[in-house]
Order: sequence, then structure tokens, then C-alpha cells
Amino acid sequence: MDLSLLPPINAVLNATATVLLVQGRRLARRGEVERHRRVMLSAFAVSSVFLVCYVAHKVSRSFENTTFNAEGLAKLAYLGLLASHVLLAMTVPFFAIALIRLGTRGERERHRRLARIAWPIWIYVSVTGVLIYLLLYPLNPPAA
Repeated sequence: MDLSLLPPINAVLNATATVLLVQGRRLARRGEVERHRRVMLSAFAVSSVFLVCYVAHKVSRSFENTTFNAEGLAKLAYLGLLASHVLLAMTVPFFAIALIRLGTRGERERHRRLARIAWPIWIYVSVTGVLIYLLLYPLNPPAA
């Protein structure tokens, strides 16, 4: 099965999650708890769809990686970005599930404290996901 359309779809899912995360934070700061809840659950759903599509794409390619063809400092910067993205991305599902549990149980203070750590990580992972897509596909230099 050809799943080559998944990388741009995944980038759109990450961009959508980014918009939802920013909007959700704004709503929380305004005290619009119910709207915040709906938007953040939507961000979680979009990120979950991303994860399923990402894994499906990796499986369809037998876990083969796409190579970033730059050299020197550009390659080093890309690898640093990728490493930070991957390491932090592994934490997002745990943070998101914990935040949902705290929020639905009405444990607002614990939810807020955890969100101060989790939200910057989740937004970083979403934004860098789009950036990595751009670097690997439309902006990737031709192989030498």
C-alpha cells in the first residue's frame, strides 16, 4: 500500500495541533474552561491521528528513514533539532493523558502546574514536526 501522501498530511496535522494548542492556552487564560476543554481534547485527537499516521507510514516503509542531504553545520543543526524533537515527542502522550485526567477530575491546580511543563513541550514538538517535514521534503537538497 502506498502511503507516500502521509508526510504532508502529518505536517498538516502537526500544524493543526499547534493552532489548537495556542487557542486552548488563550482560552484557559481567559477562564473559558469549557471551551478550553473542547479545544485541548481536539488537540489531543489531532495529535493521536498524527501518531497513528506516522506509525503507519514508518511501517509501510519498513522503518526506513528519509535522509536530510545537507552537510556540515546544516546537517548538525538538523540532527540536533531531530534529536530534541524525538526525545520530547516521547513524553507528549504521557503528559497529555495526565492533563486530561486531571482536567476531567476537576483537579485544576495540579492540571495547571503540569500544564506549565507540558504545554511548552507539546507546542515545541508540534512546531518542530512541521519544520522537520519541510526540511526533509520540500527543502531537502538533492543527494550528492
